[in-house]
Amino acid sequence: MDQEFTLVEHLTELRKRLIVVAIAFIVSLGIGFAIAAKILNFIKMQPTAVNVDWNVFGFTDGIMIYFKCALLLAILFTLPVLLHQVWLFVKPGLSENEAKGTFLFIPVSFFLFLAGVSFSYFILFPMMLNFMSDINQSIGATETYGMSQYFTFMFNLIIPVGIVFEMPVVIMFLTKLGIVTPMSLRKMRKIAYFVLVIIGVLISPPDFMSDILIIIPLFILFEISILVSSVTLRKMNQRIEKEILL
Repeated sequence: MDQEFTLVEHLTELRKRLIVVAIAFIVSLGIGFAIAAKILNFIKMQPTAVNVDWNVFGFTDGIMIYFKCALLLAILFTLPVLLHQVWLFVKPGLSENEAKGTFLFIPVSFFLFLAGVSFSYFILFPMMLNFMSDINQSIGATETYGMSQYFTFMFNLIIPVGIVFEMPVVIMFLTKLGIVTPMSLRKMRKIAYFVLVIIGVLISPPDFMSDILIIIPLFILFEISILVSSVTLRKMNQRIEKEILL
């Protein structure tokens, strides 16, 4: 009976956290819709967009781009709330030191997502556009792009890259749980590289140069994750040794 009541309590707590996240998402989506036009106009003035004619080739192109921009902003605004609610949900089962340590996941995760979005938009996206434009011009093709093609390509790049940049903090979390160790990560390096190559090919445009521009940062992120796992494990062992001595 106690276990049943505990399960009900957990489900009630989970529902409360999900409601908070849902409300935050709805409010953020409303804010996104309110400022999407300004964001799109700002993007329109960037160097990568000056040569693109803002044509639409379908009646729904404009509203779909508007919605995607608002959705991206909503995800960005909701992410810290989601991470905080996850931390509050698991906090009762953590010790005081664990609670303090895991709280750092919130700003770190948010920063890594922003770093991934910024890296993909300011570095990868312009390089890929220039490379593909040069290829098109070299074969004498006439480039006719519209608003939908530009933003769909951009959104399909920056959102997956932003998510993939969470790799170090995920590895840190799994290390704290004892699921992975630096040694196991090093042993599975070849398999991990193969998986990362597949991910890089899936989220990048179908050309070799774009694949390389995505895959190399993924390899670097994996190596950083191993380093993060090593530091995390060392700190955990030091804390355990201190507790034993006390």
